[in-house]
Amino acid sequence: TQSSDNCLELEKQKKNPAVIIILSFKFEPHSLPTTVFNQVTFPLPFSFSFIMDREALVYKAKLAEQAERFDEMVTDMKDVARQPQELTVEERNLLSVAYKNVIGSRRASWRVVTSIEQKGDPDKMSIIKDYKAKIETELVDICNDILSIIEDSLIPNSTSEEAKVFYYKMKGDYHRYLSEFQVGDVRKGSAGAALDAYQAASGIASSDLPPTHPIRLGLALNFSVFYYEILNSPDKACQIAKQAFDDAIAELDTLNEESYKDSTLIMQLLRDNLTLWTSDQAEGEEGADAADEKE
Repeated sequence: TQSSDNCLELEKQKKNPAVIIILSFKFEPHSLPTTVFNQVTFPLPFSFSFIMDREALVYKAKLAEQAERFDEMVTDMKDVARQPQELTVEERNLLSVAYKNVIGSRRASWRVVTSIEQKGDPDKMSIIKDYKAKIETELVDICNDILSIIEDSLIPNSTSEEAKVFYYKMKGDYHRYLSEFQVGDVRKGSAGAALDAYQAASGIASSDLPPTHPIRLGLALNFSVFYYEILNSPDKACQIAKQAFDDAIAELDTLNEESYKDSTLIMQLLRDNLTLWTSDQAEGEEGADAADEKE
């Protein structure tokens, strides 16, 4: 199924505003430079190394992305995300890309090993199961890691409705990833948490984001995948996907050039999933995985 699937601590603060003394040099004609002292006051919280550290971390994350070293990219962006300041759009996209890649590789590995397990080699089954369990442990660790950041930092620090939708959608996605391999009550708990997060995101998106907004469309795409693959509710999945597609089509002429490519791509994924799901229902067969959003 196609779906959207993108710590530095401040120094202990004093009660008074932080004061930085900036040294500069004033050059007089035909004389040696004289030192000029400027006092600049910043409101707390403030760390002297904050701006430089944040910029360095973001730049390192971009390098790691280009080098396809996504575990390191996660480390850098996690440090940025745990700072008290709200993430910029660029920073939140970098965070999303980092985690999407590290979780995506493990999800793919889990599917491969599960397929091998189902084909069955009795003599090797214990080895296969142990290896599969190792991958599942990594999946749990990654999901819990980003979910704690979303809960503790990203959502509380969000001031825009767009950011809140983004993070609630992200929360739903990572609970959905857990639901893909968990069983019993544990799976039920993750599925319930995913549903709550997707519903929270949908409530904000429907009132504050236009139908053509790529984040709103990506949310509808992933929420519909959740209903189809996790809750086994194809009718509800098709309803969500079709509603999002139709609403966006009705306002397509208002779509700005900046988000046109992203929005139309997600609309295509919605239509692809609808085609897949309706054909599966007509044939009474279990179809291939639907597409979710690629961050």
